[in-house]
Amino acid sequence: MNQLSLSPANLEFQVSSKRTRKLVFLEEMNRVVPWAALASLIEPHYPKGVTGRPVIGLPTMLRVHFMQQWFGLSDPAMEEALHDTPIYRQFITLPDGSVSIPDETTILRFRHLLEKHKLAPQILATVNTLLTMKGLMLKQGTAIDATLIPAPVSTKNKDKARDPEMHSSKKGNQWHFGMKAHIGIDTDSGLVHTVTATSGNAHDVTEAANLLHGQETSVHGDAGYQGMGERSEFKARHPHLKPEQLFTSMRRGKRKKLNLNTALGQMLNELETTKAKIRAFVEHPFRVIKRQFGYIKARYKGIAKNAAQQTTLFALSNLWMARHKLMTS
Repeated sequence: MNQLSLSPANLEFQVSSKRTRKLVFLEEMNRVVPWAALASLIEPHYPKGVTGRPVIGLPTMLRVHFMQQWFGLSDPAMEEALHDTPIYRQFITLPDGSVSIPDETTILRFRHLLEKHKLAPQILATVNTLLTMKGLMLKQGTAIDATLIPAPVSTKNKDKARDPEMHSSKKGNQWHFGMKAHIGIDTDSGLVHTVTATSGNAHDVTEAANLLHGQETSVHGDAGYQGMGERSEFKARHPHLKPEQLFTSMRRGKRKKLNLNTALGQMLNELETTKAKIRAFVEHPFRVIKRQFGYIKARYKGIAKNAAQQTTLFALSNLWMARHKLMTS
């Protein structure tokens, strides 16, 4: 009996006419990502290939990098996926039909280039400039929140230790080891305008001043941000914000004690409900990066590298959430 061979010479691929969800996703993102603007941002730092082997084009590497974020792939897994998946190769194919599949080392070096020159925040700013020009981001009110990002707890590594920049924090009755991603969003559109990252044991309120762009007329946060207006760094950076412009939710235990049989109790309860509806928009970007993009665990060592990835993910989540309006405009 002849052994089945899977070499390319013996494979016959038949292109399917079915429009899969992955194909539709890539087509939509291809239309809404500002490729030219982002390439212009990175181009001054990109190697020119004067010596050594030929450099793979910047547009190709940018597309590979974004696919790596969208589908939660490591460097080796991204290289293999490019070889295995035709629509991935089609996505990185340039208009002239040329395509070069980068290896995992090239993918790694491109990511390190973005980290070295701190380009992730500029990628977010470039995306938000596009959204602002389209009238999709108004930036009048800001809602702030944080989410825990778990990190590997295993010590079976070269250093025989956990990541020293990650720390444990307690939420409810459960302990979590890792870091926190903090974001500030536009309350009108739900799009992210600011991203910071800290270790897991940092209190949410300590990052409140860093999550505002400085032109807010109102700020919304959960009970963890109570007292933010009294902090010295908050007053120094945002003196224009008055206490009546800062809206934080009532602590859960205190709200449970409200007497809903009185007019005051009913009014306070309705106020908390209204604040919760406004603040709910801040959960949408977290859902996109965790459920849509599959980002459920810190991939790299150290806060800085993971912060760069998270900033890029939130930039891409803005495009994902606004894709229909961008395509129609």
